[in-house]
Order: sequence, then structure tokens, then C-alpha cells
Amino acid sequence: MTNSTKLKPYTESDTAIRKSSRWFRIGSHRGDIEQLFDLYWGGKERRITGLTLRIIGVNIIALVSLLLGVIYLGQYHSILIESKVKRFETEIILVAAAISEGAISLEVQEGDVVSFLSSSKVRNLSARLGATLGKRILIFNTEDKMVADSKVIIESNSIQPIFTVVEEEKRQFYSVQLLKDTAGWIVSLFPRYKQLPPFPGVFSNDAFHYTDVIEAKGQKLSISAWRDMKGEVILTAALPIVSDSEIVGVVMLIGDNEAISSAMADVWFNILKIFLATLFITILLSVYLSGVIARPLRKLSKAAENVRRGKLKHTEIPDMSERNDEIGELSIVLRDMTSALWERMDTIEAFAADVSHEIKNPLTSLKSAVETTKIVKKKEDMDKLLMVIEHDVDRLDRLITDISHASRLDAELSREAFDVVDLKGMLGNLLNAYKSPLEREDISEVNNDRALKDGVMIMLDFKNVPDVHVLGSEGRLMQVFQNIIANALSFAPVKTKIKILVEIKANRVTISIEDEGPGIPENQLENIFERFYSERPEHEEFGRHSGLGLSICRQIITAHNGIIYAENKMDRSGGVMGARFVIILNIDQ
Repeated sequence: MTNSTKLKPYTESDTAIRKSSRWFRIGSHRGDIEQLFDLYWGGKERRITGLTLRIIGVNIIALVSLLLGVIYLGQYHSILIESKVKRFETEIILVAAAISEGAISLEVQEGDVVSFLSSSKVRNLSARLGATLGKRILIFNTEDKMVADSKVIIESNSIQPIFTVVEEEKRQFYSVQLLKDTAGWIVSLFPRYKQLPPFPGVFSNDAFHYTDVIEAKGQKLSISAWRDMKGEVILTAALPIVSDSEIVGVVMLIGDNEAISSAMADVWFNILKIFLATLFITILLSVYLSGVIARPLRKLSKAAENVRRGKLKHTEIPDMSERNDEIGELSIVLRDMTSALWERMDTIEAFAADVSHEIKNPLTSLKSAVETTKIVKKKEDMDKLLMVIEHDVDRLDRLITDISHASRLDAELSREAFDVVDLKGMLGNLLNAYKSPLEREDISEVNNDRALKDGVMIMLDFKNVPDVHVLGSEGRLMQVFQNIIANALSFAPVKTKIKILVEIKANRVTISIEDEGPGIPENQLENIFERFYSERPEHEEFGRHSGLGLSICRQIITAHNGIIYAENKMDRSGGVMGARFVIILNIDQ
């Protein structure tokens, strides 16, 4: 007899226990939201998982980055325009104040002191201020005639600014300039937010051609926005020049469109920078997703392929259970599946070796008997040899039949659908099988019953246990109890008892079957469940049992997520009073 590797079958509960804490639940009540989840996400089991949260988080990060950039640019754009308008307003006020203080002359007319604009002072001051501010200044007198144009005066007289702010020259890299040019080109493709009236230009010396000047004559500040031929924004403003509460003229300030265009180009350059930064972040996050999803899957795929080729054992499949997401769950299932496959292969290999060993014994005996028939001459000896041959043939037939049943058992159990089994009724029917037809009764009506078989009393005791239901195959469970009772009958002496005791402990039911036979050697309590183990009583004919009965019992109970083990029943002095087989099954809730 050889030792065979015992297979631990894979069950759904093994993985279910480990994954039960990994799924987030929305709630225990089924409402409209849960029905939507069931409809679109395929059921309530898998809702928002760890992997789902990672994907959502990555997308949210990219969107938040873009949102922050848009918010920043929107605020910057508003602040820029507001600051330009305020600055323009301040400049026109300062220019009007400067002209009012430095370009006013007085003269006496009909006994009154009259203020008027000095032509020379106005021309000189407007040119100096225009050169300093970098803007065009137009001056109109009370007769609505232009008396000074800073641009014309500067170009004809080379007027220098009052002061010059020397700014440090910034080094402009080619890549930065390229980005700015790209931003400008992109901006040129977009439509303008608001259509502005075309700038009429400076084409007349009459004030009524300039709307800002006309409005400023009403002693109020007037600011307007225009667009030039290139579509750039130009700001204009006009303010009356006041001396001693009298309007002596109007000053008009025309902004430099290049300043606004440059500022807007910087804004769009910032937009492009934020876009590129967001794109870079998105690429990094995509690489991260590739790392946390694709790379582990690739590792698992490669490991599974190596297992298929026989290059790896199940222990070499990456363990990613610490991830607490679907990929971690996949690694657990792959490891369990591969472990079950390797154990199944080891079991098949050991089973093949055991079968070879067990079949070889009767074949050797049969061969020896056949060879001996050639040399025997007495009829009595020939009859004995024929009996040996017949016995070995029967033994081979029985052994092959049992091996066939055992080899198909795993496949049949995996395909068999489990139903709710009434344990009380099943054991009652089992006991009725050992009675004569007239003695049989409905076991559901009583808690205790007994039957006499081959001089041995079989007693069933439910200990006032209510109806007990388990999930399984009634035929297979019946086979287990029949095998164990048959085994007990073969060892139990005449006029002894076999007791079947049923008890409930927590959510499990325990069925104990004990006899009053010689018991089991302590060192064989586990080995008796191995294939082809055979330890029969002395009075039994050799070869009547294949040694597969208890092994089949363990296979069936294990497939039902149950436990089966053997122990000896001891008296107070420590003596063996018989054997006890204990079966533990889960109660169907």
C-alpha cells in the first residue's frame, strides 16, 4: 500500500471569505438607486471597488487640474482687464490734471480774468506726457478744435520722455517664444468674445468726430473700447480740462494696442502652459493606471502561461491580495485554482500508482495460479487452483469497479446540483432499509428508532433535535452513511450496538456513528481515509473490500464543505470500547 496525496477541493467559500470585506455597499434597502446599480453594474455584489476608486480618482485629478487652471485664468483675465481700465482711468486723470496745472494761461477780457489753453505749452506738455506714457494724447480747446497731437509733435520734433524706466532685459528662450507664437496662433483661430466697433482713427481736427470728446464736454469721464484693422483692442478715454471750475478744453487719451495684445498673449501663453501641464499630468496618471492595472495583469498572465507550460508551481504566481481590489482578487483565485490543479495532478499521479500496485497483487496471484496449472496432475490440486483463479478474477472485477466509481466521483460531484436535504428523514429511511418491510415506519414522527442487522442493534437518536436541513446531494450523503454503517457492522460483534447520534452545535449538525468493536489503531486514525487502505477483521475473507469506501466518504463530505474524522471511544480506565466516526455538516439557513 502506498500513501496518496489527499486533495483539498477548491470551494467558493474559500475565496468568498477573503473577498467579503472588499466591496463597498451602498445600503441594505433596495431602492431606486440600487435597482439602477443592479441594472447597469450587473448586480449588487460589485459596486464601488478599490479599482473603481483608482480610476475615478485619476480622472478627477485631471479634471480638477484643468478646472483650477480655468479658474485661475478666468480670474487673471478679469483682473487684467480691470487693472487696464483702472490704469487708463488714472492716466487720463493725471494727464488732465497736468495740463490743467502746466498749460493754462490767463488774460483779462472786459475786466474779467479768463483761463485758456496756451498753444505752445499744450503742445510741449502733451508731447512730453505722450512720450512718457507711450500713448497718444489729443487736446481740444473750447472751440472744439484740436490744438495738439502728441504723436505728430513727437515724430516731428523728436521729443524725449520726462523719465524712462529701465527694465532688465529678460532672456527669451527660443522654446518659450515658440510657445507664445503657438498660443497666439491658437487664439487667432477662436472667435472674439464680443464684437467691438471699428476704431475710426485720428482723421479730423474737429471734436465732434470723437464720441469720447463729445461726452467729456458734459464734465464726465468717458472710456471706450474699439478694435483696429487687426482685430486688436484699443482703449480711448476723454476728460475735460478744468481751471477754476471752468472747462478750458478736453484731453483725449488713446491706448497702445500692442500693450493690450501683449498682455492677452501672456494670458493665452499661461493657458497653453496649464494645458501642457495638465496634459503631462494626464500622461503620468495614464502611465500610473497602466502600472496598477496592465502591469499586474501582465504578470498574472505570464505566470499563468508558465504554469500551463509546466515551468512554475502554484506558489510562484504573484500574490497581490494586499491590493484589496479586483486584481488582488484575481491573483487569489488564480493561486487557488492553480493550487487545486497541481494537487489534482499530484492526486491523479498517486492514484495511478496506487491502482497499479493494487491491481498488480491479484494479477501476480492469478499468473502464479495459471502457471501452476501446467504442472499439477491431481484433480484436487487443479480444483484448488481454479478456485484461486476465480477468486482473483472476482477480486479484480470488484477492484476495477470500485476504482471506476472512485475516479468518476470528483467529476460527478462537480456537476451534481445540491438540494435541501431533510437529514432526519434521510437517516430514518436509511435505518428502515435494515428492517423488514412490516417493521418500517415514518421516521419523521419519532426522534428515536432502532433496527436489528446480523445480530447487531442499530440505534438512531436525534436527542430531541428539530427538523434539520443541509444543502447537498441526498444520494451521496446516503452513500456515506451506508459505507460507515457497513464498516461498523463488519467489525461489531454479535449482540452489540451501533449508535447514530445527531446533535446541533451553533450552525452545524454533528452526526456520530459509534460501534462496540475493537476500535482503530491510534496511528491509523488518519490513514484509514486514504485510498486502498484495508484493515479487515480476521473472520472476513481476504479481498472482499477494495479499501476505497472511507476514501470515497471523505471526498463526498469534503465536497459538501463538511468534516469527517475517526476516533476511538474510550472508557474511564482508558480502554478502547469501539470506534466512532464523526461527520459535521453546515445547516442550511
